[in-house]
Order: sequence, then structure tokens, then C-alpha cells
Amino acid sequence: MVSSDLTLLFAALTAACDAEVRARMAAAGHDRVRTVHGYVFQHLLQGPVRVSDLAGLLGMTPQGASKVAAEMERVGYVARRTDPGDQRARMIELTPYGRAAIEAGRAARAEVSAGMLGLLDAPEEFLASLDRLARETGALNDLLSRRLRPQ
Repeated sequence: MVSSDLTLLFAALTAACDAEVRARMAAAGHDRVRTVHGYVFQHLLQGPVRVSDLAGLLGMTPQGASKVAAEMERVGYVARRTDPGDQRARMIELTPYGRAAIEAGRAARAEVSAGMLGLLDAPEEFLASLDRLARETGALNDLLSRRLRPQ
């Protein structure tokens, strides 16, 4: 039976890919990474960010962003420090362990993608079709501009 329900198919593939990426990251020493951490990582790649600004970027309350930052700090992925421009504000930045998690995630996603694409008869056509869908819907723009937010 072939399903034409793209939402269902994408959800199933996302779940399968996510589980495999998580397993590979755990094997690389990053078993405590959560999906929301990936969104935070993306906003810290260019440098430290105020927790209040991070909240806006993630579509969360400042309290929610602070909670995620504290969790990531306990794991060792980020460090918090005082904003030099405002002693009341806190900034978070990636630690070397956080950068290693990002690299492990990138490697895991590349391996999982290669494995999945290897199952297809015409992976180039499939990727071209997905790319077209992403561009036509604006989803690729949201991804590349880091406007995707945790659900």
C-alpha cells in the first residue's frame, strides 16, 4: 500500500531519522541531547546570545529559555556569563563539549541521510523533488534563516 499522505509520511520518516540520529549521538557520547537543544545550538553558532534574545528567537518565554539554558549548562553544552553591557543580563555560549555535540549531530545526520538515500532507486530525483517542495512552500527559507522553532 502506498500512502499519499505527505504529513504522515514525513512524520514517520522524521521519527525514524531522529531515533537513528539520537542513537548515533549517544554512541558518540552525547546521550542527553534533546530536540530543543538543536534549536539553541543553531542560535549560538555565531557567538554568545542573551537569554532574553534567545527566548524571542525560539518563540519561548524568557523563563522557558532560561530553563533550557540551565539544563544545557548542567550537561556541559553551554556556559552562562554576565553580559558585559548589562550586569543584570545573562548570556549563554557554546562550550567545547557543545561544539563537539554539534559536530556529532552533523556527522550522524549525514550518515543517516546517506543510509536512507541508499535505499532509493533515484535519490537525486527524490532530493530534487523535496528541494522543490521546500522552496515552493517557503520551508527551506525558514530553515536557512533559522526561523524554525521547537514545537
